[in-house]
Amino acid sequence: MSELKHKRVLVKFSGESVAGNDEHGIDPMILDDMAASVKSCKDIGAEIGIVIGGGNLFRGEKLNKAGMDRVAGDHMGMLATVMNGIAFRDALERAGIKTRVMSAISMSGIVENYDRRLAIQLLSDGYVVIFTAGTGNPFFTTDTAGCLRAIETQSELMLKATRVDGVYDSDPEINKDAKLFDALSFDDAINKNLKVMDATALTLARDHLLPINVFNVNKSEALKDIICGKKIGTLID
Repeated sequence: MSELKHKRVLVKFSGESVAGNDEHGIDPMILDDMAASVKSCKDIGAEIGIVIGGGNLFRGEKLNKAGMDRVAGDHMGMLATVMNGIAFRDALERAGIKTRVMSAISMSGIVENYDRRLAIQLLSDGYVVIFTAGTGNPFFTTDTAGCLRAIETQSELMLKATRVDGVYDSDPEINKDAKLFDALSFDDAINKNLKVMDATALTLARDHLLPINVFNVNKSEALKDIICGKKIGTLID
C-alpha cells in the first residue's frame, strides 16, 4: 500500500473535463475514468472532497456579454454544477464508492444542503463529498468555491485538474514554447496574472495557507501519485 502524504484533499474538476472531446455535454466514459482515479486514492485511505464546474453545460459569461443579467446567468451556472455533481455521484457509486452531493443552494429531495460539520463527518467516515452550486452567490467562480470548501473542511491540499501539465507563463495550447513552472508562490501567480485561477481564489488560498497543486487530469495515476507525495504539475504555495 502506498503511503499518503496528504490524507484529506479537495479536487477541483472543471466542467469541461467531463465533456471529453466534445465542447458540451457529459461523457460517461470520462466520468468512469475520473471515478477510477478517485477510487485508487480511496483504496489507500484518502479522504476526498470534490468541486466540479459547470462550463460543459452552461456558460453564463458568454450570455452576460450578449445581454443576459449576470446574476441570472450565474444562478443558471450553479444549477449546471449540480447536474454534473449528480452525474459524477452516479459514476462513483457504480465504482463502489460511498458518495454524497451537497449544494450551496437548497434543492430538497435532489441533493443535500451544504453543512460544513456534516461534510467533515462524512469525509471522516469514508464518503466522497461533492460540493455543488459554487458558493451559492453570484460573481464567485467554482475555483473560489473549491478553495473555500477546502479551507472549511480542513483539507491539507487542493488539487486543480486541468487539460495541461501545470501552470505555464503563457497558454501552452497556443504557444508551443510556453514555460512550465514547477512551483510558484501565491504572490507570483497573482502578480503575473497567469490565469490558472482568479485572484479571489488565489488570495483566499494564500491567506489561509492552502497549497494548490495544478496537474493534468489526463495523466494516469496523477491524482494518487500527488497525494502520495510525488512532484507532478505545479505547486502553488
